[in-house]
Amino acid sequence: MENFTHYIPTELRFGKGVTERLPEVLSRFGKNILLVYGGGSIKHNGIYDRITSQLSDNGFTLFECAGVEPNPRVSTVERGAAICKNNLIDAVLAVGGGSVIDCAKAIATAAFNDDDAWDMVLHSKPGRKSLPVITVLTMSATGSEFDNKGVISNPETKEKYSSVFSYPVVSFCDPTLTYSVPPYQTACGSADILSHAMEAYFSRTDTSEISDGIAETLMRAVIHNLPIALKEPDNYDARANLMWASSIACSGIPDYGKIYPGKTCHAIGHEFSAVYDSTHGEVLAILTPRWMRFILTKDPSVTSRFTRFARRVWDLTGEDGSGLAFHGIECLEQFLGGIGIATSFSQLGIDDRHFTEIARHADLRGRCSNSFVPLSENDVIEILRNCL
Repeated sequence: MENFTHYIPTELRFGKGVTERLPEVLSRFGKNILLVYGGGSIKHNGIYDRITSQLSDNGFTLFECAGVEPNPRVSTVERGAAICKNNLIDAVLAVGGGSVIDCAKAIATAAFNDDDAWDMVLHSKPGRKSLPVITVLTMSATGSEFDNKGVISNPETKEKYSSVFSYPVVSFCDPTLTYSVPPYQTACGSADILSHAMEAYFSRTDTSEISDGIAETLMRAVIHNLPIALKEPDNYDARANLMWASSIACSGIPDYGKIYPGKTCHAIGHEFSAVYDSTHGEVLAILTPRWMRFILTKDPSVTSRFTRFARRVWDLTGEDGSGLAFHGIECLEQFLGGIGIATSFSQLGIDDRHFTEIARHADLRGRCSNSFVPLSENDVIEILRNCL
């Protein structure tokens, strides 16, 4: 088991009705608040009216940065930072899913940064000065409510990069706010949770039993609760388990005690979405089983990790070996094929014309070549073609 440092300073308030304390929490930081949100779903489901009424009734002045994209753009970061600088913003309130929260983190940091915003994204500097970020989570997916990272896109350069910003100071996680999330988005978000857990799980370190057990529990929780949430959108326990799984899966906790295995599918998926502007979780659902099949075939030394995955996550039995390992992957494919999202790139109308470009960008700073099973640029291209 490897050394690790635990540091998650976010105060996380979880459960029904926790946002009733939002005005009290925001008052710690000041009265000028930048409200960051996405395409308007929070207006349709009533969350926007509820929160803005709460804050206006308690003497807060709200400024808005609306229209955050599903793959948040650096131009939106620049727009939000300008609002902060021009209006002496005291805190940034992100109401939405991972994209909104990622963008809010970048805005809060850019408010103290006079450099080019894309340079800020590319050059991660932990501990940079930032406005306080408070989040109200409305979708279970990325875990951005409980970590210090944010993924920002640059359409001009066709790049999408995960950078280090600051942790939210407080995150409000009320599972009832996810009742109105459509089945497609619920499924895509859950695929993202699974991917985070799997990428922590597939590691060369076999002696971190607690972290492995946490990752296995996260995967089993998604596999059990997603079908319930799709069938019964207002099932509180299913939504609550998915929401808590989202926070833990990307918190770093499932990585503790391990040689960092890299986030290969996320690295490829980020660059894919930068080119095609596709839904992140859906891309991961297509990529992950193909990545698994490819690395298991390329490097049989990882078979034991896959057989553990088959036994502990899918309750499969049989002799250890490639047969059991591939059976576990088949179970994952069957599960992902039954949740109402695409299972191939061709279903999304995507061909292979940009695959070389995606593969080249995916290995920025060794994200693929230093992973669980090292991948060359040609390996990544082959995995992408297997997804067609």
